Amino acid sequence: MGNLGFQEILVIGLVILVLFGGRKIPEFMRGLGKGIREFNDAKDNVKRELNEGMKAKEQEEPVK
Repeated sequence: MGNLGFQEILVIGLVILVLFGGRKIPEFMRGLGKGIREFNDAKDNVKRELNEGMKAKEQEEPVK
């Protein structure tokens, strides 16, 4: 996570608590988790399509 120490993470957490309030944090975290999940799904789809395309290309061209 880079060079963030405990104190820096604590300050970031306190700023988030002040900005969003205690009631909004769970909603914010759910939205963040959903966004990360969607990003990972899209990344996996791209990987799968690239692998399928490479396999199809290898089957079309025999190795000399």
